Amino acid sequence: MTTDAIETDLDRDDRERRILVVDDESSARLALMTLLREDGYQVREAPDGFKAMGIVREWDPDVVLTDVRMPLMDGLELLRAVRELRPSIATIVMTAHGSIEMAVDAMKNGADDFLTKPLNFDAVELIIERAFGRQALKRELSALRHQLAVSESPEIVGCSPALTDLLRMTDQVAASTATILVTGESGTGKELIARRLHARSGRAGGPFMTIHCASLPESLLESELFGHEKGAFTGATTERRARFEEADGGTVFLDEIGELSPTIQVKLLRFLQTHEFEHVGGNRTLTVDVRILAATNRDLAAEVRAGRFREDLYYRLNVIELEMPPLRARRTDIPILIRHFVAFYAAQNNRTIESVDPDAMIALEAWDWPGNVRELENTIERAVVLCNGGTITRQHLPRELKNVFGSDTETEPRVPGSTLAEVERFVIIETYRSTGGSTSETAAILDISQRKVQYKLNEYRANGDQAISG
Repeated sequence: MTTDAIETDLDRDDRERRILVVDDESSARLALMTLLREDGYQVREAPDGFKAMGIVREWDPDVVLTDVRMPLMDGLELLRAVRELRPSIATIVMTAHGSIEMAVDAMKNGADDFLTKPLNFDAVELIIERAFGRQALKRELSALRHQLAVSESPEIVGCSPALTDLLRMTDQVAASTATILVTGESGTGKELIARRLHARSGRAGGPFMTIHCASLPESLLESELFGHEKGAFTGATTERRARFEEADGGTVFLDEIGELSPTIQVKLLRFLQTHEFEHVGGNRTLTVDVRILAATNRDLAAEVRAGRFREDLYYRLNVIELEMPPLRARRTDIPILIRHFVAFYAAQNNRTIESVDPDAMIALEAWDWPGNVRELENTIERAVVLCNGGTITRQHLPRELKNVFGSDTETEPRVPGSTLAEVERFVIIETYRSTGGSTSETAAILDISQRKVQYKLNEYRANGDQAISG
């Protein structure tokens, strides 16, 4: 995160500080609002948890001060909903005198502090100030974490067995002189593996050069790889050094090597065999010490059988093959990658993003990611840019992920004529849809636990339920 971003984040302390008072007793709300406004705070009120959540979404308060015993949604339910939607908001609960057990429950559910009724206004002012002090420290810590995420961003993120095995093999062969072919689908991170091989080799102090073989026409790619003499062709007004010369003592990574033309395949084969080459239009033989790493998303063995790729070159390149697993084969890495990209792009865009809504996380984890890590990275960057609050929700995701569990209207079960399980399924799914895919609101409306809602939804998906599976 840039210095400007850190300063902007900390400048929130200078704005008019916002407090939301939630209590079903109007006289208690009025007394608190009068006190807090006299102390210079900006204050809003709500008589119950549902109206409070609407204000939280719209107004983004710094502190929520809530009674515990309220109709519809009590203080503990409100507390959990606030923590899920806006983790940065400080929450303080008010309990009747002697209800210490309830206060303890509130603290276990994430409350920052508690007050006992009847309220002592001096204690109220002290605890409110203490809450704002903790918030300032949290923002400083968040800014430092974002800065660290950018400055010490790991090359490859994840700890799934498929990735761990690949990295272990990568580190084992990195110090060798063997030519290595990195294979895998587009977007899996083949260049990151090539950079890791270079960094862990004896050539780490030398150059690392990447050449995208599909991005240049044959004549320009030949000149790029092997250089050219002045006058070698129209427009060659000066001599051009080869990339192989510039990378002497280091590593050249040839990406999309399956796109090479037959002419360049012949010249590259000779270079791999002898480490010698001539400039285009020249007759002076040059010798360099360069290690070649190559990558492709094509099946080169099939290309050889089809006559489009030289068999001898294929075996020269494929001394050791490292295959990048697709993201769908390393699903346990998806949440780790999401947190990494959220931190990185929040820092890049001067945003404070503290969490991903559980429902959005379900959609992200359920998607097959045909574009692999690159697609996931682009999706998270988009979500960070679109997110105005501290939490990424399903609404910040692309259309295909918003609807990952479908949106067809359910047929209302016949009563009598339907089982209790069918009625329950209909009620849960329809309520889930009506809340825009919020498991916490669904749980609150149905007066069941959020865990039960999530369990039931996962059960329906596991059974191939078309109503919520994409």
